[in-house]
Amino acid sequence: MEIQALAHLLGLPQGEEALRERLGRRGHPHLFPALEAYLKRLQAPPEVFAALEGLGRGAVVTGQQAGLLGGPALTFYKAHTALGLAKKVGAAALFWVASQDHDVEEVRHLHLLVEEEVRTLSLPLLSLPAGRLSLAPYRKALVEFLGPWARDSRVAYALEGATLSEFFARTLLAFLGPRGLIPFDPMAEELAPLFREALERELEDPTSSAQAINQEAEHIRTLGGKPPLRRKPGATNLFLETDGRRLLFYEAGTFTDGVRRYGKKELLELLWADPSRLTPAAGLRPVFQDLVLPTAGFVVGPNEFRYVAELSRVYALYGVPMPALFLRLRALVLEPPLGRILKKYRLDPWAFVERGEEAFLDAVRGVLEEFRELEAELLRLLEEVEALGERARALEPTLERPFRRYGARLKGEGERLLKKLLRTRMARDAVLLHHLERLKRHLLPRGLPQERVYPFAMYALRHLEALSRLQEAPLQGKATLVLG
Repeated sequence: MEIQALAHLLGLPQGEEALRERLGRRGHPHLFPALEAYLKRLQAPPEVFAALEGLGRGAVVTGQQAGLLGGPALTFYKAHTALGLAKKVGAAALFWVASQDHDVEEVRHLHLLVEEEVRTLSLPLLSLPAGRLSLAPYRKALVEFLGPWARDSRVAYALEGATLSEFFARTLLAFLGPRGLIPFDPMAEELAPLFREALERELEDPTSSAQAINQEAEHIRTLGGKPPLRRKPGATNLFLETDGRRLLFYEAGTFTDGVRRYGKKELLELLWADPSRLTPAAGLRPVFQDLVLPTAGFVVGPNEFRYVAELSRVYALYGVPMPALFLRLRALVLEPPLGRILKKYRLDPWAFVERGEEAFLDAVRGVLEEFRELEAELLRLLEEVEALGERARALEPTLERPFRRYGARLKGEGERLLKKLLRTRMARDAVLLHHLERLKRHLLPRGLPQERVYPFAMYALRHLEALSRLQEAPLQGKATLVLG
Protein backbone atom coordinates (compact mmCIF):
# COMPACT_ATOMS: atom_id res chain seq x y z
CA MET A 1 0.00 0.00 0.00
CA GLU A 2 1.28 3.47 -0.88
CA ILE A 3 2.32 5.63 2.06
CA GLN A 4 -0.13 8.44 1.33
CA ALA A 5 -3.01 5.97 0.98
CA LEU A 6 -2.07 4.41 4.34
CA ALA A 7 -1.84 7.84 5.98
CA HIS A 8 -5.28 8.79 4.64
CA LEU A 9 -6.94 5.54 5.78
CA LEU A 10 -5.45 5.84 9.27
CA GLY A 11 -6.09 9.58 9.54
CA LEU A 12 -2.45 10.30 10.41
CA PRO A 13 -1.56 13.96 11.03
CA GLN A 14 0.39 15.54 8.15
CA GLY A 15 1.13 18.98 6.76
CA GLU A 16 1.94 22.42 8.08
CA GLU A 17 -1.50 23.01 9.56
CA ALA A 18 -1.21 19.88 11.71
CA LEU A 19 2.31 20.99 12.69
CA ARG A 20 1.08 24.39 13.89
CA GLU A 21 -1.78 22.79 15.83
CA ARG A 22 0.75 20.77 17.85
CA LEU A 23 2.98 23.68 18.84
CA GLY A 24 3.09 24.75 22.47
CA ARG A 25 3.49 21.31 24.07
CA ARG A 26 5.80 21.14 27.07
CA GLY A 27 8.74 18.77 27.09
CA HIS A 28 10.44 17.34 30.17
CA PRO A 29 10.81 20.05 32.86
CA HIS A 30 14.59 19.50 32.96
CA LEU A 31 15.06 19.30 29.18
CA PHE A 32 16.52 22.77 28.65
CA PRO A 33 19.30 22.65 31.29
CA ALA A 34 20.18 19.04 30.39
CA LEU A 35 20.41 19.81 26.69
CA GLU A 36 22.39 22.98 27.36
CA ALA A 37 24.91 21.01 29.48
CA TYR A 38 25.24 18.37 26.75
CA LEU A 39 25.85 20.98 24.05
CA LYS A 40 28.40 22.80 26.22
CA ARG A 41 30.34 19.57 26.63
CA LEU A 42 30.31 19.12 22.85
CA GLN A 43 31.42 22.75 22.36
CA ALA A 44 28.50 23.45 20.05
CA PRO A 45 28.55 26.68 18.00
CA PRO A 46 26.64 29.74 19.28
CA GLU A 47 23.88 29.34 16.66
CA VAL A 48 22.87 26.06 18.33
CA PHE A 49 22.50 27.65 21.76
CA ALA A 50 20.45 30.43 20.20
CA ALA A 51 18.21 27.80 18.57
CA LEU A 52 17.37 26.35 22.01
CA GLU A 53 14.97 29.26 22.52
CA GLY A 54 12.68 27.68 19.91
CA LEU A 55 12.02 24.77 22.28
CA GLY A 56 9.57 27.01 24.12
CA ARG A 57 7.38 26.95 21.01
CA GLY A 58 7.99 23.35 20.00
CA ALA A 59 10.30 21.01 18.12
CA VAL A 60 10.56 19.41 14.71
CA VAL A 61 12.44 16.17 15.25
CA THR A 62 14.24 13.76 12.96
CA GLY A 63 16.89 11.12 13.55
CA GLN A 64 19.26 8.52 12.17
CA GLN A 65 21.79 5.91 13.19
CA ALA A 66 25.21 7.26 14.16
CA GLY A 67 27.07 6.64 10.88
CA LEU A 68 30.67 7.59 10.18
CA LEU A 69 31.19 11.18 9.02
CA GLY A 70 27.47 11.84 9.48
CA GLY A 71 26.35 8.66 7.77
CA PRO A 72 24.81 8.57 4.27
CA ALA A 73 23.63 11.84 2.71
CA LEU A 74 20.00 11.16 3.60
CA THR A 75 21.00 12.13 7.17
CA PHE A 76 21.63 15.71 6.03
CA TYR A 77 18.44 15.68 3.92
CA LYS A 78 16.38 14.73 6.99
CA ALA A 79 18.07 17.52 8.95
CA HIS A 80 17.41 20.00 6.13
CA THR A 81 13.68 19.19 6.11
CA ALA A 82 13.49 19.51 9.90
CA LEU A 83 15.40 22.81 9.90
CA GLY A 84 13.20 24.31 7.20
CA LEU A 85 9.94 23.28 8.87
CA ALA A 86 11.14 24.51 12.26
CA LYS A 87 12.09 27.87 10.78
CA LYS A 88 8.63 28.24 9.21
CA VAL A 89 6.87 27.92 12.56
CA GLY A 90 9.48 29.40 14.92
CA ALA A 91 10.33 26.06 16.57
CA ALA A 92 13.62 24.25 17.21
CA ALA A 93 15.01 21.51 14.95
CA LEU A 94 16.33 18.50 16.89
CA PHE A 95 18.23 15.52 15.54
CA TRP A 96 17.83 12.29 17.52
CA VAL A 97 21.18 10.47 17.48
CA ALA A 98 20.24 6.77 17.52
CA SER A 99 23.01 5.94 19.97
CA GLN A 100 21.02 3.07 21.55
CA ASP A 101 21.10 1.12 18.27
CA HIS A 102 23.58 -1.77 18.37
CA ASP A 103 23.25 -2.85 14.70
CA VAL A 104 26.88 -1.97 13.94
CA GLU A 105 26.70 -3.36 10.41
CA GLU A 106 24.64 -0.30 9.52
CA VAL A 107 27.25 2.17 10.76
CA ARG A 108 30.71 0.62 10.51
CA HIS A 109 31.30 1.36 6.80
CA LEU A 110 32.37 4.66 5.27
CA HIS A 111 32.24 4.96 1.47
CA LEU A 112 33.90 7.87 -0.33
CA LEU A 113 34.23 8.70 -4.02
CA VAL A 114 37.79 9.95 -4.48
CA GLU A 115 39.37 10.52 -7.89
CA GLU A 116 36.64 8.45 -9.57
CA GLU A 117 37.29 5.49 -7.26
CA VAL A 118 34.90 4.19 -4.61
CA ARG A 119 36.96 3.73 -1.46
CA THR A 120 35.62 1.96 1.62
CA LEU A 121 36.68 1.90 5.25
CA SER A 122 35.11 -0.87 7.34
CA LEU A 123 35.74 -0.67 11.08
CA PRO A 124 35.69 -3.89 13.17
CA LEU A 125 33.17 -2.52 15.67
CA LEU A 126 31.96 -4.53 18.63
CA SER A 127 28.25 -5.33 18.74
CA LEU A 128 27.42 -2.58 21.23
CA PRO A 129 25.21 0.52 21.13
CA ALA A 130 26.90 3.40 19.28
CA GLY A 131 26.85 5.40 22.51
CA ARG A 132 29.08 2.77 24.16
CA LEU A 133 31.62 2.41 21.35
CA SER A 134 34.81 4.35 22.08
CA LEU A 135 36.18 6.17 19.05
CA ALA A 136 39.79 5.97 20.32
CA PRO A 137 40.66 2.55 18.81
CA TYR A 138 39.45 3.67 15.38
CA ARG A 139 40.55 7.31 15.28
CA LYS A 140 43.89 6.59 13.57
CA ALA A 141 42.24 4.49 10.85
CA LEU A 142 39.71 7.25 10.22
CA VAL A 143 42.38 9.94 10.02
CA GLU A 144 44.43 7.89 7.54
CA PHE A 145 41.39 7.06 5.43
CA LEU A 146 40.18 10.66 5.30
CA GLY A 147 43.63 11.96 4.33
CA PRO A 148 43.76 15.76 3.91
CA TRP A 149 40.09 16.04 4.89
CA ALA A 150 41.00 14.94 8.43
CA ARG A 151 42.82 18.28 8.81
CA ASP A 152 39.72 20.30 7.88
CA SER A 153 38.70 22.13 11.08
CA ARG A 154 35.16 20.69 10.96
CA VAL A 155 36.35 17.09 10.64
CA ALA A 156 39.11 17.58 13.21
CA TYR A 157 36.51 18.87 15.68
CA ALA A 158 34.22 15.89 14.98
CA LEU A 159 37.09 13.42 15.48
CA GLU A 160 37.54 14.71 19.03
CA GLY A 161 34.34 12.86 20.01
CA ALA A 162 34.78 10.24 22.72
CA THR A 163 32.32 7.74 21.24
CA LEU A 164 30.91 6.82 17.86
CA SER A 165 27.69 8.68 18.66
CA GLU A 166 29.66 11.80 19.69
CA PHE A 167 31.63 11.66 16.43
CA PHE A 168 28.28 11.65 14.64
CA ALA A 169 26.77 14.45 16.76
CA ARG A 170 29.88 16.59 16.32
CA THR A 171 29.75 16.05 12.55
CA LEU A 172 26.19 17.40 12.54
CA LEU A 173 27.27 20.36 14.66
CA ALA A 174 30.28 21.07 12.45
CA PHE A 175 28.36 21.14 9.18
CA LEU A 176 24.78 22.02 10.18
CA GLY A 177 25.27 23.70 13.54
CA PRO A 178 25.51 27.13 11.86
CA ARG A 179 21.90 26.57 10.71
CA GLY A 180 20.85 25.85 14.31
CA LEU A 181 20.50 22.05 14.25
CA ILE A 182 20.41 20.62 17.79
CA PRO A 183 21.66 17.03 18.20
CA PHE A 184 20.09 14.93 20.96
CA ASP A 185 21.85 11.76 22.17
CA PRO A 186 19.57 9.75 24.51
CA MET A 187 22.57 7.86 25.92
CA ALA A 188 24.51 11.02 26.81
CA GLU A 189 25.09 11.28 30.56
CA GLU A 190 23.25 14.61 30.66
CA LEU A 191 20.19 13.37 28.73
CA ALA A 192 19.65 9.71 29.69
CA PRO A 193 18.11 10.60 33.11
CA LEU A 194 15.26 12.41 31.33
CA PHE A 195 13.79 9.02 30.38
CA ARG A 196 13.61 7.53 33.89
CA GLU A 197 9.94 8.39 34.49
CA ALA A 198 8.84 7.01 31.11
CA LEU A 199 10.81 3.80 31.65
CA GLU A 200 9.33 3.40 35.16
CA ARG A 201 5.86 3.70 33.70
CA GLU A 202 6.60 1.06 31.05
CA LEU A 203 7.91 -1.32 33.73
CA GLU A 204 4.63 -0.92 35.65
CA ASP A 205 2.63 -2.22 32.67
CA PRO A 206 5.23 -3.88 30.44
CA THR A 207 3.04 -5.53 27.79
CA SER A 208 0.36 -2.92 27.08
CA SER A 209 2.41 -1.03 24.50
CA ALA A 210 3.24 -4.31 22.70
CA GLN A 211 -0.45 -5.24 22.66
CA ALA A 212 -1.32 -1.78 21.30
CA ILE A 213 1.12 -2.32 18.42
CA ASN A 214 -0.36 -5.73 17.61
CA GLN A 215 -3.90 -4.31 17.66
CA GLU A 216 -2.96 -1.52 15.24
CA ALA A 217 -1.07 -4.00 13.06
CA GLU A 218 -4.23 -6.09 12.76
CA HIS A 219 -6.22 -2.96 11.88
CA ILE A 220 -3.73 -2.06 9.14
CA ARG A 221 -3.95 -5.59 7.74
CA THR A 222 -7.72 -5.32 7.47
CA LEU A 223 -7.18 -2.15 5.41
CA GLY A 224 -4.90 -4.03 3.01
CA GLY A 225 -1.57 -2.82 4.43
CA LYS A 226 1.51 -4.76 5.56
CA PRO A 227 2.55 -3.59 9.04
CA PRO A 228 6.30 -3.97 9.70
CA LEU A 229 6.06 -4.30 13.51
CA ARG A 230 4.80 -7.33 15.39
CA ARG A 231 5.32 -8.36 19.01
CA LYS A 232 5.43 -12.00 20.17
CA PRO A 233 3.39 -13.11 23.20
CA GLY A 234 5.05 -11.84 26.37
CA ALA A 235 7.42 -9.49 24.51
CA THR A 236 7.87 -6.01 25.91
CA ASN A 237 9.08 -2.90 24.12
CA LEU A 238 12.22 -2.68 26.26
CA PHE A 239 15.82 -3.74 25.77
CA LEU A 240 18.19 -4.42 28.65
CA GLU A 241 21.90 -3.96 28.17
CA THR A 242 24.02 -6.49 30.07
CA ASP A 243 26.90 -8.19 28.27
CA GLY A 244 24.78 -7.68 25.16
CA ARG A 245 21.49 -5.94 24.31
CA ARG A 246 18.47 -8.18 24.75
CA LEU A 247 14.73 -7.77 24.42
CA LEU A 248 12.89 -8.25 27.70
CA PHE A 249 9.94 -10.64 28.02
CA TYR A 250 7.40 -10.53 30.82
CA GLU A 251 5.48 -13.43 32.33
CA ALA A 252 3.85 -14.09 35.68
CA GLY A 253 5.22 -10.95 37.28
CA THR A 254 8.87 -11.40 36.29
CA PHE A 255 11.07 -10.25 33.41
CA THR A 256 13.58 -12.30 31.46
CA ASP A 257 16.14 -11.47 28.78
CA GLY A 258 16.53 -15.12 27.80
CA VAL A 259 19.55 -15.54 30.08
CA ARG A 260 18.23 -14.76 33.56
CA ARG A 261 15.17 -13.44 35.35
CA TYR A 262 14.66 -10.02 36.90
CA GLY A 263 12.12 -8.64 39.31
CA LYS A 264 10.61 -5.22 38.74
CA LYS A 265 12.43 -3.88 41.82
CA GLU A 266 15.81 -5.00 40.44
CA LEU A 267 15.17 -3.31 37.10
CA LEU A 268 14.08 -0.11 38.82
CA GLU A 269 17.29 -0.09 40.85
CA LEU A 270 19.30 -0.63 37.69
CA LEU A 271 17.35 2.17 35.99
CA TRP A 272 18.18 4.65 38.74
CA ALA A 273 21.83 3.57 38.85
CA ASP A 274 22.32 3.88 35.07
CA PRO A 275 19.24 4.88 33.01
CA SER A 276 21.09 4.33 29.73
CA ARG A 277 21.05 0.53 30.23
CA LEU A 278 17.30 0.23 29.76
CA THR A 279 16.20 1.42 26.32
CA PRO A 280 13.00 1.47 24.23
CA ALA A 281 12.51 -0.77 21.20
CA ALA A 282 11.43 0.64 17.83
CA GLY A 283 7.77 0.38 18.79
CA LEU A 284 8.25 2.68 21.76
CA ARG A 285 11.17 4.95 20.85
CA PRO A 286 9.19 7.69 19.00
CA VAL A 287 6.71 7.89 21.89
CA PHE A 288 9.51 8.18 24.48
CA GLN A 289 11.12 10.80 22.27
CA ASP A 290 7.90 12.82 22.36
CA LEU A 291 7.41 12.37 26.09
CA VAL A 292 10.72 14.17 26.68
CA LEU A 293 10.74 16.59 23.73
CA PRO A 294 8.01 19.12 22.84
CA THR A 295 7.63 17.44 19.46
CA ALA A 296 5.19 19.02 17.02
CA GLY A 297 6.57 17.52 13.79
CA PHE A 298 8.48 14.35 12.95
CA VAL A 299 10.54 14.01 9.75
CA VAL A 300 10.96 10.43 8.57
CA GLY A 301 11.95 8.31 5.59
CA PRO A 302 9.47 6.04 3.77
CA ASN A 303 10.29 2.92 5.82
CA GLU A 304 10.14 4.82 9.12
CA PHE A 305 6.76 6.24 8.11
CA ARG A 306 5.33 2.73 7.92
CA TYR A 307 6.39 1.75 11.42
CA VAL A 308 5.40 5.08 13.00
CA ALA A 309 1.99 4.59 11.38
CA GLU A 310 1.55 1.56 13.68
CA LEU A 311 2.07 3.56 16.86
CA SER A 312 -1.13 5.62 17.14
CA ARG A 313 -2.46 3.36 19.92
CA VAL A 314 0.85 3.55 21.81
CA TYR A 315 0.69 7.35 21.62
CA ALA A 316 -2.88 7.19 22.95
CA LEU A 317 -1.79 4.81 25.74
CA TYR A 318 0.70 7.42 26.94
CA GLY A 319 -1.65 10.37 26.37
CA VAL A 320 0.73 12.00 23.89
CA PRO A 321 -0.55 13.45 20.59
CA MET A 322 1.07 11.93 17.53
CA PRO A 323 3.22 14.59 15.84
CA ALA A 324 2.61 15.80 12.31
CA LEU A 325 4.51 13.44 9.99
CA PHE A 326 6.64 14.66 7.08
CA LEU A 327 8.60 12.67 4.52
CA ARG A 328 12.18 13.86 4.20
CA LEU A 329 13.71 15.44 1.12
CA ARG A 330 15.16 13.09 -1.49
CA ALA A 331 18.16 14.55 -3.29
CA LEU A 332 20.86 13.87 -5.85
CA VAL A 333 24.21 15.62 -5.98
CA LEU A 334 25.63 16.21 -9.46
CA GLU A 335 29.33 16.99 -9.71
CA PRO A 336 30.81 18.51 -12.92
CA PRO A 337 31.63 15.32 -14.88
CA LEU A 338 28.10 14.00 -14.43
CA GLY A 339 26.44 17.06 -15.91
CA ARG A 340 28.27 16.67 -19.21
CA ILE A 341 27.42 12.97 -19.54
CA LEU A 342 23.76 13.48 -18.68
CA LYS A 343 23.51 16.33 -21.19
CA LYS A 344 25.18 14.30 -23.94
CA TYR A 345 22.56 11.54 -23.69
CA ARG A 346 19.68 13.78 -22.58
CA LEU A 347 19.37 11.46 -19.58
CA ASP A 348 17.34 12.34 -16.48
CA PRO A 349 19.52 11.49 -13.43
CA TRP A 350 16.47 10.39 -11.43
CA ALA A 351 15.53 7.97 -14.21
CA PHE A 352 19.01 6.45 -13.89
CA VAL A 353 18.66 6.13 -10.10
CA GLU A 354 15.30 4.40 -10.49
CA ARG A 355 16.05 2.22 -13.55
CA GLY A 356 19.83 2.07 -13.79
CA GLU A 357 21.30 0.58 -16.97
CA GLU A 358 17.87 0.29 -18.59
CA ALA A 359 17.49 4.08 -18.45
CA PHE A 360 20.96 4.52 -19.95
CA LEU A 361 20.16 2.12 -22.81
CA ASP A 362 16.98 4.04 -23.57
CA ALA A 363 18.94 7.30 -23.62
CA VAL A 364 21.66 5.82 -25.85
CA ARG A 365 19.05 4.74 -28.37
CA GLY A 366 18.13 8.38 -28.83
CA VAL A 367 21.63 9.53 -29.77
CA LEU A 368 22.84 6.67 -31.98
CA GLU A 369 21.63 7.18 -35.55
CA GLU A 370 21.68 3.49 -36.56
CA PHE A 371 19.48 2.53 -33.62
CA ARG A 372 17.02 5.32 -34.33
CA GLU A 373 16.69 3.89 -37.84
CA LEU A 374 16.18 0.35 -36.52
CA GLU A 375 13.59 1.58 -34.05
CA ALA A 376 11.75 3.44 -36.83
CA GLU A 377 11.71 0.25 -38.92
CA LEU A 378 10.28 -1.71 -35.99
CA LEU A 379 7.53 0.89 -35.52
CA ARG A 380 6.67 0.71 -39.22
CA LEU A 381 6.48 -3.09 -38.99
CA LEU A 382 4.14 -2.85 -36.00
CA GLU A 383 1.94 -0.37 -37.86
CA GLU A 384 1.76 -2.80 -40.81
CA VAL A 385 0.73 -5.62 -38.46
CA GLU A 386 -1.95 -3.35 -36.95
CA ALA A 387 -3.24 -2.52 -40.43
CA LEU A 388 -3.23 -6.22 -41.35
CA GLY A 389 -5.19 -6.96 -38.16
CA GLU A 390 -7.81 -4.35 -39.11
CA ARG A 391 -8.27 -6.00 -42.51
CA ALA A 392 -8.48 -9.48 -40.93
CA ARG A 393 -11.06 -8.30 -38.38
CA ALA A 394 -13.20 -6.92 -41.21
CA LEU A 395 -13.18 -10.37 -42.81
CA GLU A 396 -13.51 -12.37 -39.58
CA PRO A 397 -14.13 -10.66 -36.17
CA THR A 398 -12.84 -13.69 -34.21
CA LEU A 399 -9.31 -12.95 -35.49
CA GLU A 400 -9.08 -9.73 -33.40
CA ARG A 401 -7.54 -11.30 -30.27
CA PRO A 402 -5.00 -13.51 -32.12
CA PHE A 403 -3.74 -10.49 -34.08
CA ARG A 404 -3.54 -8.40 -30.91
CA ARG A 405 -1.47 -11.12 -29.19
CA TYR A 406 0.73 -11.42 -32.28
CA GLY A 407 1.37 -7.65 -32.28
CA ALA A 408 2.22 -7.65 -28.56
CA ARG A 409 4.66 -10.56 -29.00
CA LEU A 410 6.27 -8.88 -31.99
CA LYS A 411 6.69 -5.62 -30.06
CA GLY A 412 8.17 -7.42 -27.03
CA GLU A 413 10.63 -9.43 -29.12
CA GLY A 414 11.59 -6.32 -31.10
CA GLU A 415 12.35 -4.42 -27.87
CA ARG A 416 14.46 -7.31 -26.56
CA LEU A 417 16.41 -7.53 -29.81
CA LEU A 418 17.08 -3.77 -29.82
CA LYS A 419 18.36 -3.90 -26.24
CA LYS A 420 20.52 -6.90 -27.04
CA LEU A 421 22.01 -5.02 -29.97
CA LEU A 422 22.60 -1.99 -27.73
CA ARG A 423 24.36 -4.08 -25.09
CA THR A 424 26.51 -5.70 -27.74
CA ARG A 425 27.39 -2.29 -29.17
CA MET A 426 28.10 -0.93 -25.70
CA ALA A 427 30.42 -3.84 -24.89
CA ARG A 428 32.53 -2.86 -27.93
CA ASP A 429 32.34 0.89 -27.29
CA ALA A 430 34.83 2.03 -24.62
CA VAL A 431 33.30 5.52 -24.37
CA LEU A 432 29.78 4.20 -23.72
CA LEU A 433 31.08 1.76 -21.12
CA HIS A 434 33.14 4.47 -19.45
CA HIS A 435 30.13 6.78 -19.25
CA LEU A 436 27.88 4.04 -17.87
CA GLU A 437 30.39 3.08 -15.18
CA ARG A 438 30.87 6.71 -14.22
CA LEU A 439 27.13 7.19 -13.86
CA LYS A 440 26.97 4.11 -11.65
CA ARG A 441 29.84 5.31 -9.43
CA HIS A 442 28.19 8.68 -8.87
CA LEU A 443 24.47 7.91 -8.87
CA LEU A 444 24.15 4.20 -8.03
CA PRO A 445 27.27 3.25 -6.04
CA ARG A 446 27.18 -0.35 -4.82
CA GLY A 447 23.84 -0.64 -6.65
CA LEU A 448 22.15 1.74 -4.20
CA PRO A 449 20.90 5.33 -4.56
CA GLN A 450 23.69 7.84 -3.93
CA GLU A 451 21.93 9.26 -0.84
CA ARG A 452 22.18 5.87 0.89
CA VAL A 453 25.93 5.42 0.36
CA TYR A 454 28.03 8.61 0.27
CA PRO A 455 28.02 11.08 3.18
CA PHE A 456 26.96 14.61 2.33
CA ALA A 457 30.02 15.81 4.27
CA MET A 458 32.11 14.42 1.38
CA TYR A 459 30.48 16.88 -1.03
CA ALA A 460 30.75 19.72 1.50
CA LEU A 461 34.48 19.05 1.88
CA ARG A 462 34.98 19.01 -1.89
CA HIS A 463 32.72 21.93 -2.86
CA LEU A 464 32.41 25.17 -0.89
CA GLU A 465 28.87 25.74 -2.20
CA ALA A 466 27.47 22.30 -1.26
CA LEU A 467 25.87 23.35 2.04
CA SER A 468 24.34 26.49 0.54
CA ARG A 469 22.90 24.44 -2.35
CA LEU A 470 21.28 22.16 0.23
CA GLN A 471 19.93 25.12 2.18
CA GLU A 472 18.31 26.45 -1.02
CA ALA A 473 16.65 23.10 -1.81
CA PRO A 474 12.92 22.45 -1.26
CA LEU A 475 12.01 20.84 2.05
CA GLN A 476 10.29 17.80 0.57
CA GLY A 477 10.00 15.92 -2.71
CA LYS A 478 13.01 15.58 -4.99
CA ALA A 479 15.92 17.97 -5.50
CA THR A 480 18.94 17.90 -7.80
CA LEU A 481 21.90 19.73 -6.29
CA VAL A 482 24.32 20.82 -9.02
CA LEU A 483 27.87 21.54 -7.80
CA GLY A 484 31.00 22.89 -9.41
